[in-house]
Amino acid sequence: MPLVFGAIAPHGSICIAEWCTPQQRPLAATTRAGFEELAHRFDAARPDVTVLFTPHHVHLEGHMAIVSSGTIRGVLEGGATRVELTTKVDRELMLAIQRAITDAGVPLIGVSYGGNDPASATMPVDWATQIPLHFMGRDRVPAVVLAPARDLSWEMHVTAGRAIAKAAAASGKRVAVIASCDHGHGHDAKGPYGFTPKSKEFDEKVVALVKRGALGELLKFEAPFPSDAKADSFWQMLMLHGAIGDGWRSEFLSYEAPTYFGMLCAAFTPPD
Repeated sequence: MPLVFGAIAPHGSICIAEWCTPQQRPLAATTRAGFEELAHRFDAARPDVTVLFTPHHVHLEGHMAIVSSGTIRGVLEGGATRVELTTKVDRELMLAIQRAITDAGVPLIGVSYGGNDPASATMPVDWATQIPLHFMGRDRVPAVVLAPARDLSWEMHVTAGRAIAKAAAASGKRVAVIASCDHGHGHDAKGPYGFTPKSKEFDEKVVALVKRGALGELLKFEAPFPSDAKADSFWQMLMLHGAIGDGWRSEFLSYEAPTYFGMLCAAFTPPD
């Protein structure tokens, strides 16, 4: 069974209405509508498992990471309400993906937490994992969580994506892939990363590629550009491109930068 759905999804906490104060809630109204449309399309694709790429979980020098625990749990605090998520890990697919990526020559380490038996352990996860899953799957759809490695080559991220698609096809399961992405983080001089015009430039280029269904052109970017733009998206999008390849239908759903970072919702569906 090949992959059945793909997405670029943001991970700002302001996307979740119940987390926001009444004053914050209008900030991400456009993105929230885009997220709700992504959720509708995710449900329509009927995935058995979600494979998600996050930039904010563990960071391992020279290696990507894959969560090997049997369960993941996320908690968002600091907002109007506490938002929690607990989801099972599809360890069968996780192990198959781990083998496929390693066999493809990409350095990858399995990571767990707490209990010494990974199958019964629960891994705390980051907001960039929790927020997309809050909209797509929640506790209904098991997940596999991977973290890219910015010190590996761009081509290795594409190769890892291809290996994931191969493992998914061999599994016989309906698999969705989500690139959890917030884009340029330098839109506002008052933000924690200051202002850079590269953020707007980067986001505009990414939106244009999504609208044209041309994620492969990410590989044509100049090497410093994603980092100069303070993007938390480029490496996950490379993995998504590797997984879905060319020929998928790309649909732009929303983009906005209501604070200091850009948020994009896009859906990808396989050709008929």
